[in-house]
Amino acid sequence: AGHGITGMRERAALLHGRLDIRSDPATGTAVRLEVPLPSAGQRAGDQARVLLVEDHTAVREAIAGMFERESDFTVVGQAESLAEARGLLHGVDVAVLDLALPDGDGVELIPELRAASPGAQVLVLSANLDRAQTATAIDAGAAGALDKTADLDQVVDAIRRLRAGQALLAAHEIAELLRFASHRRAQEREDRQAIASLTPREREVLKALAAGLDGQTIADRLGIGIRTERNHVARILNKLGVHTQLQAVLFALRYGLIDQP
Repeated sequence: AGHGITGMRERAALLHGRLDIRSDPATGTAVRLEVPLPSAGQRAGDQARVLLVEDHTAVREAIAGMFERESDFTVVGQAESLAEARGLLHGVDVAVLDLALPDGDGVELIPELRAASPGAQVLVLSANLDRAQTATAIDAGAAGALDKTADLDQVVDAIRRLRAGQALLAAHEIAELLRFASHRRAQEREDRQAIASLTPREREVLKALAAGLDGQTIADRLGIGIRTERNHVARILNKLGVHTQLQAVLFALRYGLIDQP
């Protein structure tokens, strides 16, 4: 009995409580355990503050309900767009972020959130999640990614694992992402070499195409013949490895060769 009482006292001490045991031959043994309850401030301090950014109200509220039923989480903000989320980025421990938002890509929020709440961890959600999206999100600072078909308890479990410092991706998934990222970097080097190979005149023609000018107008503006203009366009397409003028314009826009309209 003494060993049991000692164990009980140790448990009470761990809870910052006091164990009082009194024996009376007439009434038996009375055991009283006093444990101080944490204040509301203490409880809030122990909880991870969650921000949910999801444009589907039913999905967002279902996820919020899951978190609110867990004692170690509290939902401090809900947003359905980038614009709304930008006002909720401070004081966040965890963000669950949909990538497909009505006013843009949710990835844009990740560096802004990390700046506003430096210790925040981000779990991105996406329908039909692929390697490119996962790599882009992780590159931007996300700690993990889940497909939106995941069960709600998987979302909570993933966040709890992140908070515990566990990796959400298996070793083979990490290796696959690294291969993908390496391939993408190699492709980007090739793309930049292609841009560097454009002559000043070809860059002029490309910028004119981006302005929506037709071949004859470009030729007139640059003081060249229409055949020469077409030769320039053909060389641009060949150097950039694309098939249409629109692809060439998008290529140039992606690498900052022309300004965003």
